[in-house]
Amino acid sequence: MIEMNIKGLMVDPITNMPIIILRDPEGQKVLPIWVGVFEANAIALQIENIQTPRPMTHDLLRNVIQDLQAAVEKIVVCDLKENTFYALIHLRTPGGPVAIDARPSDAIALALRTRAPILVEEKVIDNAKTVDFTNEKQDNDRLQQWLESLDPDDMGKYKM
Repeated sequence: MIEMNIKGLMVDPITNMPIIILRDPEGQKVLPIWVGVFEANAIALQIENIQTPRPMTHDLLRNVIQDLQAAVEKIVVCDLKENTFYALIHLRTPGGPVAIDARPSDAIALALRTRAPILVEEKVIDNAKTVDFTNEKQDNDRLQQWLESLDPDDMGKYKM
């Protein structure tokens, strides 16, 4: 497994869908994960340290986990099947360890709120390199070129 950090949150210029860009600390491995608008918003709020007047869903989940004397140990992006990423939230509970199936976007939003590490199985990174995330070969090639040419200064320029 490879520990990764959120390098940026941006909008795919082809599909107009938000993308979380994960990158290892050395900058050698990058994993783009397409997410929904609401999940991107939850992640953006936390990245930018914006407080909401009432708990958002991921804040509620963090509070429930804490109130049950459990803790998020880590989240793991563990699989990629049919262009869909899968994740597990690993909890330490009084009854022992528990792993809960989750969408990566929800797991990442929770990890940000609990300061838990974000890990990615190496096979997911390898498999993501060969996946066609668009239906059109031309769009997929353009998207690949765009991802490879990303400037670090452009990262995080995500607006809701």
